[in-house]
Amino acid sequence: MASVEELKKKIKVVMFDQYGTVVDMQKGLIEIATPFLKEKGWTGKPDSFVTWWRRTHFENSMIDALLHKEHTPYREIGHRAVSYTMDRAGISYTKEEVRYLVACIERLTCFPDVPEAMERLKQKYKIVVLSNGDRDMLETAKQYHKIPFDHVISVAEANTFKPHVATYTKAAEIVGVKMDEVLFVANHAFDCIGAKAAGMHTAFIDRRKRPFGETPHQPDIWTPDMLTLSHEMVD
Repeated sequence: MASVEELKKKIKVVMFDQYGTVVDMQKGLIEIATPFLKEKGWTGKPDSFVTWWRRTHFENSMIDALLHKEHTPYREIGHRAVSYTMDRAGISYTKEEVRYLVACIERLTCFPDVPEAMERLKQKYKIVVLSNGDRDMLETAKQYHKIPFDHVISVAEANTFKPHVATYTKAAEIVGVKMDEVLFVANHAFDCIGAKAAGMHTAFIDRRKRPFGETPHQPDIWTPDMLTLSHEMVD
């Protein structure tokens, strides 16, 4: 693992996961799902529903990547995940309602510390998104998160979902830097592991206060939030 001082000398690009790292996905989707579920008469917990939804989406994404077939769009994976979660919860629904819930992902807003952190990081580095989201979803999201990224890259460019090595190598190629000139930032271990295994440096944003787990691909930086990271990498 490289020290912060070593990273400050070599890093040219700080690259971010978007869903759950830049934008607050859990909180945002709970706020959207709560009135929807109430109207449906479902008496379970909205946060449980959203967690089922997100876990199912993640599992289906990983299956899609491991099949090594044509890449399935994020939106389509999302429709499958929401439909499955509705079935699991015993909720009746229409295709239009499924599409509505998945479309809400595009309108999620940032964690409170993100705008200031990005402004600070942008003084010294290029800031880039590499997301599992579809190109058009990421384009629409710009008007809601309002972060002026230098590049917003969809994994569709690499024809597979993260954490496949091709997603990280393609992103570095698009931005025009070497793998070890990138600091990849994520709020979850799988993305940090994927980026580190591919040859990037990584920063783990430990917002949820969870262990990273045993892996040879440990993050170079372990920090509680984005603002702290920005101070470490700029000051």
